[in-house]
Amino acid sequence: MTEKPDFPFYAGRPVLLEGRQWLILMAALALGFAALSLLPMQGFPQSLFPALLFLLIPLLGLLWVAGAHWIALFRPVGIRQVGLMIFFGFLTLAGSMVSGLILSQFVSFSHNPISDTFASMTILDLVARLIPTLPQLIGEELLGIVPFLAVLWLCVTRLGLSRRAGIWIALIVSALIFGAAHLPTYDWHWGQALIGIGAARVFLTLAYIVTRNLWVSAGAHILNDWTGFLITFAMGHAPIATGT
Repeated sequence: MTEKPDFPFYAGRPVLLEGRQWLILMAALALGFAALSLLPMQGFPQSLFPALLFLLIPLLGLLWVAGAHWIALFRPVGIRQVGLMIFFGFLTLAGSMVSGLILSQFVSFSHNPISDTFASMTILDLVARLIPTLPQLIGEELLGIVPFLAVLWLCVTRLGLSRRAGIWIALIVSALIFGAAHLPTYDWHWGQALIGIGAARVFLTLAYIVTRNLWVSAGAHILNDWTGFLITFAMGHAPIATGT
């Protein structure tokens, strides 16, 4: 026996979720994502509201179907877990850059409109922009990990595949689902969303696979995205050299 537990909910540990319960969870994810996408986000603190709904609606769905066992997605955080957050955060950043460079050889990228807003931000604007991303990025981890567990359950429990095969299939399918959720952000650019964003999702899900701890993958996600935000902000506010 090892100290690291198995993945929750797909094989009866700590509780088995069945098909109807997985559908409820997926519906809660869709409802939370709709709240994030459709509700107005202009200005702080109003921007916190859809981000919190994006996080809380799936958590309430998980509480509904798993009861007190909803906490199984989250494990304690210590120094080792913080170190793994940093490792997987920069691994995700590096992997995203490499996949982006490779993908750029074959397709043109759609620009992320959020990047343009950083050039005109003050420090206070930046802080107000980053605060809502905390619940939003944890919600994005639920959007990545819950489908992973659902597909793993389907592969092992219903299709009779091995656990190893189920993990690989769940890793790929959940990454594609996560990438598809970003299609509107990237002007429905299928290659950029499914391959570019999907590749980043693979690294973040690997953080969960290694640790069985959504806090670790969420910390890596926050570090990855905030690094990009801060670099974009710094570049937009760098002094421009002028010739004499």
